[in-house]
Amino acid sequence: MTYPGYREGAVIDTRQTEEVLMGLDDKIENKAEEATGKVKEEVGDATGNERLEAEGRADQSEANVKQAGEKVKDAADDVKDAFKK
Repeated sequence: MTYPGYREGAVIDTRQTEEVLMGLDDKIENKAEEATGKVKEEVGDATGNERLEAEGRADQSEANVKQAGEKVKDAADDVKDAFKK
């Protein structure tokens, strides 16, 4: 099996792979939290449960803040990578 950017005999940096996977895990977790919040908000709205609706909005806000932090981290990594070249 070949991987994009892989050259025969090249050494794969496992630390970088772990960082990518950890970042991907965080992104998936944040999206799931956002989706859960959306569902709570919709159910709260449909049932007239203001507490559940507010909790859903809060979950979405928290997930959005985390996603913004991930974007900043990704941008910083891109800048760092640009200076490595």
